[in-house]
Amino acid sequence: MDRLTIFSGNANMELAKKICDYLGVKLGEASVTRFSEGEISLKIEQNIRGNDVFIIQPTCSPPNDNLMELLIMIDALKRASAVRITAVIPYFGYARQDRKDQPRVPISAKLVANLITVAGANRVLTMDLHAGQIQGFFDIPLDNLLAVKIFVDHIKKNVDCSNLTVVSPDVGGIKMARAYAKKLGVPLAIVDKRRISTDKTEAMNILGEIEGRDVCIIDDIVATAGSLVEAVEALKSKGAKAVYAGITHPVISGPAPERLKKSSIKKIYVTDTIPLGKEKAIDKIEVLSVAPLLGEAIKRIHKEVSISVLFD
Repeated sequence: MDRLTIFSGNANMELAKKICDYLGVKLGEASVTRFSEGEISLKIEQNIRGNDVFIIQPTCSPPNDNLMELLIMIDALKRASAVRITAVIPYFGYARQDRKDQPRVPISAKLVANLITVAGANRVLTMDLHAGQIQGFFDIPLDNLLAVKIFVDHIKKNVDCSNLTVVSPDVGGIKMARAYAKKLGVPLAIVDKRRISTDKTEAMNILGEIEGRDVCIIDDIVATAGSLVEAVEALKSKGAKAVYAGITHPVISGPAPERLKKSSIKKIYVTDTIPLGKEKAIDKIEVLSVAPLLGEAIKRIHKEVSISVLFD
C-alpha cells in the first residue's frame, strides 16, 4: 500500500512480521540497539518523509525498556517528517495504575499517555485495555480493539458450548464476560472474591449455576496467576467439570508458570499481544494470533475508512 510503512521495536518482532505478512508489506528498516551503558540507540534506515507510519510495540516486560524504545522511535519518525505516526500498542503497560485508589500514589497510565502524546504520536491503536477510562487519558484518537471474536470463534470450534458457562473472575470483569456469554449463547457466572493485599485474594462465593458444567474464565490479563488459580479451585470445589480460560494478555510473571502447571485448569487460550518465550510456554497454553485483526485495523486507518466493523 502506497505510503504505508510499519516499524517494530524489540518488544514483539514476531507479531510485527505477521502483521506485515497480512498486509503484504515489508517491515520497515530500523536499527534499535544499546550504548555500552544501556541507553537506547536508534536509527531509521530508510526514507519515510510523507509516509503514514505505524509502530508495533507492546509495552510488556521489560516495560520500561519497551516504553522508552517506543518513545524514542516516535521522536525519530517525527523528526524524519512522517506525515502521521500511529503507536500500535497491543498490550498497554502501566494500565493497572489508572486511578488514585489510596493517598500519595501516581496515576501512571495517565503519565504514559502524556509521554506518548508529547513524543509525537498522532494516534494510538491498542487491544483490550485493562480499564476503559484510559481512552480518556489521551488527547489524540485511540482505538481499543477487542479480542472477543478471536476467542469466541476458537471456543466454538474446540469446546462443547451446550454445557458451557462463562465466568467473570471478579465483579470488575462482568462487562467483558457478559459480552463473551452473549456471543457464545451461554450462561454467565461470577466469582465474588475479596482482596487481602496487592498480590493475594480470597475467593468467596460463586454467583451462578456451575455445578456439573464446563466453565470458561474470561479476563484481560494473567500476571502472577494467583487470582486465576484461586478462581479455578473455587469453581472446581463448587462442582465445575472442565475449566478453561480465555485471557488476552499473557503477562505470566513470577510464579505464574508453576502455578498454572499445578492447577486444575484444562486449557488457557491467550493471544500473541505479548510474546510468551520459552520460560512461559507450558502445555496448557494455546496462543491465538491478533495479527489479522490488528492488520485489518491498520489497513482501514491508513485508507481513512471506518474500523467500527471490527467491533461487531
